[in-house]
Amino acid sequence: MLLADHEHRIELRPLRYQFPVVSGDQYDDNWLVIGGEVTTLEGSWSFTDPCLLTDEARQISPWLRAVGGAMLTGTQPDLHFLEPVVSFGRTGSGFVRVHLSQEAAPPWLDGDERLDELVVEIKATAAGLRQAAEEWDRCLAPFPPR
Repeated sequence: MLLADHEHRIELRPLRYQFPVVSGDQYDDNWLVIGGEVTTLEGSWSFTDPCLLTDEARQISPWLRAVGGAMLTGTQPDLHFLEPVVSFGRTGSGFVRVHLSQEAAPPWLDGDERLDELVVEIKATAAGLRQAAEEWDRCLAPFPPR
């Protein structure tokens, strides 16, 4: 899934289950390792972290579509997950906010700075958000809840 404008670029994709063998534990069986590549005016970095459960990952594309549909009217609540590594929000002026912390934070942040969220605001269009949602669904298809 790619979210980008002329200043920022964030690409997220599910890579694999954290644990390849099913153990019967609803959490351990369903953690997805997410790969991310981020470019901001401050710099570029990448991360890989098991930060989304399969059910959480399935909330992203409907959220993107809802935000795209409500771009000029209405509001959409922020999208947060069990692990606070990645989350999503929006502004009333057509920007999508991607919140990155901990393992997804830029490498130039140290210690406690990595616990604070770095917020990347991306100017979004309804068409761009639909495309990102479709791409996320395609990438997520090989990873059903187990």
